[in-house]
Amino acid sequence: MIIGIPKEIKNNENRVGMTPAGVSELVARGHTVYVQHTAGENSGFSDAEYEQVGAHILPTIEEVYTTAEMIVKVKEPIAPEYGLIKPGQVLFTYFHFAADRALTDAMLRSGAICIAYETVEKADRSLPLLIPMSEVAGRMATQEGARFLEKPQGGKGILLGGVPGVKPARVLVLGGGTVGTNAALMAAGMGAEVTITDINLDRLRYLSEVMPKNVKTLYSSKHNICTELPTTDLVIGSVLIPGDKAPHLVTKDMLKLMKPGSVLVDVAIDQGGCFETSYPTTHSDPTYVVDGIVHYAVANIPGAVPYTSTLALTNATLPYAIALACKGWKKACQDDPALYEGLNVVEGKVTYKAVADLYGLPYQPV
Repeated sequence: MIIGIPKEIKNNENRVGMTPAGVSELVARGHTVYVQHTAGENSGFSDAEYEQVGAHILPTIEEVYTTAEMIVKVKEPIAPEYGLIKPGQVLFTYFHFAADRALTDAMLRSGAICIAYETVEKADRSLPLLIPMSEVAGRMATQEGARFLEKPQGGKGILLGGVPGVKPARVLVLGGGTVGTNAALMAAGMGAEVTITDINLDRLRYLSEVMPKNVKTLYSSKHNICTELPTTDLVIGSVLIPGDKAPHLVTKDMLKLMKPGSVLVDVAIDQGGCFETSYPTTHSDPTYVVDGIVHYAVANIPGAVPYTSTLALTNATLPYAIALACKGWKKACQDDPALYEGLNVVEGKVTYKAVADLYGLPYQPV
């Protein structure tokens, strides 16, 4: 198969779809890989490193899309890429269709096969291609939240871990999945007083056993969240419903319960956000203020640490990319139920039920 790796063009997206080590594995299996000039540069991988493992360098994104049978990238295509996608071309990347109707419509028009990293799901309900970036995003959420609590950044002027004689900040983590767990661990490690919520009691029991002593668990309900907000300095929203829109756990009315300069970090913004007042921001302009509350809603948080993120992502995606290249998308998805779950849009039809239901579109099982 001919595989293309374009340079990401989303604002401050510094990751690349595959490392040279990943390309080497594809080339060793007889596949041809084209990498756009400087695609890996911001992740720390030079064109020369890709060429050394057998990749071919193409100067423009247009040439990569024109040449490739399968595109492997990181983020969803944005408007300048829509016209480059060919009917029957396989796109293997994060899509988050539930947060973007225009993207959904564009991919339906393209006739491409869209396999979304975020909905590849194993029998145990784990999301193997979302986990590595969720780990990065969770840890980064705490790091960024701590930064924006600083007074020059618009925050309260509170040090997350406090100092002897001064209480630490209070952190509320909404959602006890991979993002939330990593966010809570980072906040606890920095010395904060942490509360993590979930609606799954089994998950809360597990977290209660494994978390440090400065992390408390709480059942997630509107009443409980409202009770916590007045004394909370940093809220990290990490609720995920695979392939569907995130629920709004903090409404605009609830902001008045919080003290000015408190910070909301919405890691679920890729899926529409779990705060009613959230809208996507960028690394170059990451925050805005609503009713005195600082909102951080960067849609590609792991893009700030591209070297770590690209290595972690390739570790997870490479086995699936190899299967798609060696078997073709149909056979690969027939053989692997997890990869089958990644099929969201196929040749002009919505093949993922949550996306179809959200937009009132016909659902067509593959």
